[in-house]
Amino acid sequence: MAKAYQPAALGERDLSFLPADPERARTLSGDDVVAYNERGFVSPVDVFDADEAAYIRAYFDDLIQAVVSADDRRNSYSINAYHLVCQGLYDLNLEPRILDLVEDILGPDLVCWGGHLFCKLPHDGMEVPLHQDALYWPFTSTRSVTVWLAIDDVDDENAAMHFVPGSHRWGPLDHEELELDGTRVLGRGVSGAGQYEDRRVVNELRAGQVSLHSDLLLHGSRANTSDRRRAGLTLRYGAGDLDVQPGWEHWLFPAVHARGRVGEHWPHRRRPRGENPELMAEVSGEFDGNPA
Repeated sequence: MAKAYQPAALGERDLSFLPADPERARTLSGDDVVAYNERGFVSPVDVFDADEAAYIRAYFDDLIQAVVSADDRRNSYSINAYHLVCQGLYDLNLEPRILDLVEDILGPDLVCWGGHLFCKLPHDGMEVPLHQDALYWPFTSTRSVTVWLAIDDVDDENAAMHFVPGSHRWGPLDHEELELDGTRVLGRGVSGAGQYEDRRVVNELRAGQVSLHSDLLLHGSRANTSDRRRAGLTLRYGAGDLDVQPGWEHWLFPAVHARGRVGEHWPHRRRPRGENPELMAEVSGEFDGNPA
C-alpha cells in the first residue's frame, strides 16, 4: 500500500494560488492571463519558428545522445540543471521571448532556479504520476511558473503532458509515496489519481511552442508507447523575492538571475563556456544534477 505523503512544515507555507494581473500583460493577451488564472495554464504559445525549433532539436539530439551513451548511471531523464555546464541550455533559460511570457504572470523580477529535460524515448514504459509541483518544491509561497518547451512535436500518442484544469485552485492535495519500480519517473503522486481521469486534458504542442503552468496545477504524463521520442524542456522560474524553507538551501544552487531585482539569497551562476555535459557530476555531485 502506498504511504501518505505530506511535505515538511506544510502549515508554515502559503500554498494558495496567487492570480496574475491581466492588466500587466504585454506579450500574452489579457485573455491569456485570465485563462491562466482560471485553468492554471496557458497553451499553446508560439515562441520559436520552424527553423529555430529544428536547430534546438538538433542541439538536444546531440546532448541526449552524449548523456545516454555515457558509461555511467545517467539516462534520458538525467539532464537536470545542465545549464550549469551547457551554454546552449543556459541561453534558453534567459531567452527574452520566454522571459517576456513569464513576466506577464510573475512580474518584472525573475529568477530561473532550475531546468529539467523530460525525454521519453520511443517505447519508454514510465509515466509521470499526476502531481502538484508545489508539494515537491520547498518554497515559501507558490510564486513559481513552469515553462514547458516542446523539443519534439508532442501529442497524446507520444505521451504529451496532461493537465487537470482548475486544480490549481484546490489548494495542496493529499499525495502519496510511490515505489520507483521502473514504471514511473517520480516517487510521489496525488492520492486517488483515478478520480481525475475524466478531467485530464492533453497539452498538445508543436516543436518550438511552449505552455506555462502554475506550480499548484495537477499534471503528469502517460508512458510513451509510440515509435516517436517525446522530449520537453521544463524551465522553472520564480519571483525574484521567492525564498526556500530553512534546511533546503541547496535548492538555490543552480539559480540564474533572469530579469529585474532578485533577492540576495539567490546565487547567479555564470554562463558556461561551451558544451560540457561530462562535467555535471563534478559540478553537482550527482549525474542527474541533483545535490548529493
